[in-house]
Amino acid sequence: MVRRVIIQILVLCLLLSSFRAPEVHAGALVFLKDKLGRKIKVKIPVKRAVFVVGYEFIPALNIWNQVIGISRWAPQFCDLYKYFIKKYPEYEKPTIGTGVNINVESLFKLKPDFIITWTYNPKVINFLSELGFKVYAIYPDSIKELFCVIKTLGKIFGKENRAKRVIAETKKLLNFVKLRVSKVPKDKRKVAIYVGMKPTLVGCKVGISEELLRIAGGINPFESINRREALVSIEDIYKANPDVIFIWGFARYGPKYFYTHPEWRYIKAVREHRIYKLPEWSTWSPRSALVALYMAIKMYPNLFKDVDFKKIADRFYLKVFGIHYFNFSSLH
Repeated sequence: MVRRVIIQILVLCLLLSSFRAPEVHAGALVFLKDKLGRKIKVKIPVKRAVFVVGYEFIPALNIWNQVIGISRWAPQFCDLYKYFIKKYPEYEKPTIGTGVNINVESLFKLKPDFIITWTYNPKVINFLSELGFKVYAIYPDSIKELFCVIKTLGKIFGKENRAKRVIAETKKLLNFVKLRVSKVPKDKRKVAIYVGMKPTLVGCKVGISEELLRIAGGINPFESINRREALVSIEDIYKANPDVIFIWGFARYGPKYFYTHPEWRYIKAVREHRIYKLPEWSTWSPRSALVALYMAIKMYPNLFKDVDFKKIADRFYLKVFGIHYFNFSSLH
């Protein structure tokens, strides 16, 4: 009886080993759907890509040799891109304009087989598609969508294992923040706002920045507005009376603006000098997890007094980008 059972188990194992999940082979065609709902057919692995946005995915997935063009914004604003091309000059890519002004002539010269851009101008995207370019439009409005983009890029560039590792590290850090702030009672949570290009342009319900604010334990008084951002009056901000204000990294103003304009002086965050400018990082990046940690530390310093941000950031950078955070000074 025992012998018969053993034989049955061995047969079952042999049968199971013969059934494998279907593999995506080199040269295979995959079908994608982008943020605009457009269906795209592309041959993988992609070998000649242009990144109009999302350039932080390049070092995260280590696909430098599969990228042939980049937005002009990358060498201007992206510290990761600037660091890598300084250390490895051979990584520098030709620029093709920006997300709002793509140089079509440059694209024809480069002959990309895939273009990653954002949803800003669907007419431009459709025009490029009509010219024969494979255009993939992204605009992740949540961490979940961000992970989907990373997973998709991992698939089309043949870097699926690396993409899984990047997602796992990002989730791990976000979960650390969530677990720590879960100790803060709901009635003790800080009211916090995220302001953009203008001091009264506030983050609302939609978007990664607002999700990071919630993950960090902040209560967004403008969360009931079902938009990415909204221009509100200063009276509305007075009513909200935020404990903390976070400023978009690319804003042309900083905390000094609030401290030197008297109309803001009665807001709690201003009175208590709890206004912080975020780094010039894209939120479409694994580094979003570090922003959540930074926000949480600023809102609840006593809760994170045992946490060394720089050490955590350095470990994260090494695992995700293969470099040290100490080469940068964006957050302290």
